[in-house]
Amino acid sequence: MPKSRVLVGEIVRARGIRGEVVIRSYTADPRMVAGYGPVTDDRGHAVAVTIEGSDGEMVRARIDGVDSRTQAEALRGTRLYVAREALPEPAPGEYYHVDLIGLDVVTADGTELGRVRTYEDHGAGAYLELDADGPDGPICIPFTPETCAVDLGAGKVRVTVPEGLLDPAPKPETETAEGEAQTPTNAEANPRRRRGPMRWRRRRS
Repeated sequence: MPKSRVLVGEIVRARGIRGEVVIRSYTADPRMVAGYGPVTDDRGHAVAVTIEGSDGEMVRARIDGVDSRTQAEALRGTRLYVAREALPEPAPGEYYHVDLIGLDVVTADGTELGRVRTYEDHGAGAYLELDADGPDGPICIPFTPETCAVDLGAGKVRVTVPEGLLDPAPKPETETAEGEAQTPTNAEANPRRRRGPMRWRRRRS
């Protein structure tokens, strides 16, 4: 996704039978998901959004040309963007998600961990996924004020790595026919897993 656009919302489901959709808004005022100018989807196609109402971060809306539930269901998962220049500058200590993509991630002692591949927040807390693997899969760093210090000028995120974050997950023991515990071989070990993030407040877009 080019840095000239900023993610402002995502269509999460259809509502009713006349083509209305529910949008998860990532803007400070949820209704402004369609208030900063022309909205486009992942492919850059224009999406004409009319807001019908809101409930928290969820917004009820109509999409021009969508008149049935079937058409609305087909839009589930569609991400909505606006031009970067249409948005106000973020407050100190806040960042548009797109600003973080591609930044180098280093520890306090200068060890390079990789670059930010994506920013994610699925409700359990925000985190950065890097383009490098740890012992158990992609490295995921909790994005909290205590963990990450963003320096956009230097193009870096300096992190304090939580204890144990980069350690391999313990391998479960199995029992032999004689009842003795043993560690599984690599082929028997659990597949690599992504470590869960810590809780933090949602960033504004």
